[in-house]
Amino acid sequence: MIEGMEHLPTTQSAVTALRAIAEEFALEIEVGDDIGADQTSRRSAAGVGVTTDADGSLPHEAFVEFGGVPRVSVRLFPEDDALITVENVECPDIPRDDVPAFLRSVFGDRAFVKGRRFPPGYHLVVPLPGDRTHREYVPMIFLSPWLSSRVR
Repeated sequence: MIEGMEHLPTTQSAVTALRAIAEEFALEIEVGDDIGADQTSRRSAAGVGVTTDADGSLPHEAFVEFGGVPRVSVRLFPEDDALITVENVECPDIPRDDVPAFLRSVFGDRAFVKGRRFPPGYHLVVPLPGDRTHREYVPMIFLSPWLSSRVR
């Protein structure tokens, strides 16, 4: 945990943080919730009609879409991680506590695309606190106008 960062122990607290980011950057936000083991995407082994985990808790998963450019969506999983999609580029396994910093980098124009001539390839690079970065491969066919405008 980075000092000064908020800890997001629940999916609902993460959704609240994402609503604050949407307000900070004047973006529209749409949130969809799936609650119960029979509704969440990673609970297929729970069985038919089972809504709780073995410990009796209700797993909560949320899907959040932000309006505007770049196109960004976030799927928050009950296992404290997220899948963030930026302009059709999937960034899996982002720790839930890193999601706000990741989005602030994207919406705050700190994220960039690093290109290479040989072998040809592109990577979306998202700076995170503590001198960390998240890098994700970007196929050339996924280079949207927004991604292309950030190539270095």
